[in-house]
Amino acid sequence: MGRRPSGPEHSRFSSLVLLLVALFSCLLVYAVVSTLLNPAVNSENSSFASLESAASVYLEEKKGECCRGIENLELWGAAVKWGSNFKFNSSVECCQACKAMCTGNDGPCLCDTWVFCGNKEACGSKFGECWLKKQKDTLSPDRQEAGKSVSWTSGIIFGKGEGIVEMETQYGTLHIKLFPDCAPHSVTYILELLNLRHCAGCRIYRAESRGQSWDSRGNHIKDAPYGPPFALIQGVLEAEGTPFKKIPVEACPTVTRGSVAWVGSGPEFFISLANHEEWKNSYTVFGSVLPEDMEVAERIAQLATKSDIWNNINVSVLQKPVPLVMRRMKKSIGDLNTNVKSE
Repeated sequence: MGRRPSGPEHSRFSSLVLLLVALFSCLLVYAVVSTLLNPAVNSENSSFASLESAASVYLEEKKGECCRGIENLELWGAAVKWGSNFKFNSSVECCQACKAMCTGNDGPCLCDTWVFCGNKEACGSKFGECWLKKQKDTLSPDRQEAGKSVSWTSGIIFGKGEGIVEMETQYGTLHIKLFPDCAPHSVTYILELLNLRHCAGCRIYRAESRGQSWDSRGNHIKDAPYGPPFALIQGVLEAEGTPFKKIPVEACPTVTRGSVAWVGSGPEFFISLANHEEWKNSYTVFGSVLPEDMEVAERIAQLATKSDIWNNINVSVLQKPVPLVMRRMKKSIGDLNTNVKSE
């Protein structure tokens, strides 16, 4: 039989419990009041924070592949770490060093660009140098030079609230967080579209709902078929009059609800309305749609379609394709007060 607590000990324990209950009550009241006083800000923070959280889990399986750069490219910018005194054995280590300065815990990223010299013959005494830099505009990074004669490899890091672009349609705007560390070539192409200030020819031409196979969160329903319909909207991102170069295969994590990925080497792309584990790691994913904007994608998926057959597969093609335009995010980072990053 256990000992009963003595009178004084029992009294002290009761006092401690009452104190903890009072403290918890105060914190609960504060949280509720904060939500009521700042509904708009709280909503935006929640949406962007959920995207960051989703992206972190979403890219975890490809963590080793999500420190990529572009070879034969030297990006410029203000140096925050001088490469002459900062060396590594690989570009991945250089990239990780930049990411370590972009945790988001201490305000804006101190580093958003890394430049590494990894060719022993071409680099000579500069072999292993890792230059960490800061851009004035991460959506339009400053290039020093590019080409086969350039021995440097460079990469961009988007911090919280950065690297978000708008895919504008007549049915609403899709905000897309880009993943330059996982798909640098793909993101470079998207940034080039932004600089063109037009996207004539860019459109969505296929739309298929989740049907009876996936729930509203994108989870597959047990024993249901995997399509058709295939829970996606598909289109093309190619500006008329601008030559398109095939995008190389980059990081291919499992496609989840909100994933923005290329069909093959592009310029055809799709936005997934569901989690497609059955597709394995088949597609280069270069971004993810903000969760609250998935309503726009769902709206497009409900538009009038006509049946077609592609490679013996039944698909649904829009009767009227939806034109789209790629733009910079209109709201500033300060307005959004976001906490978004790719991983």
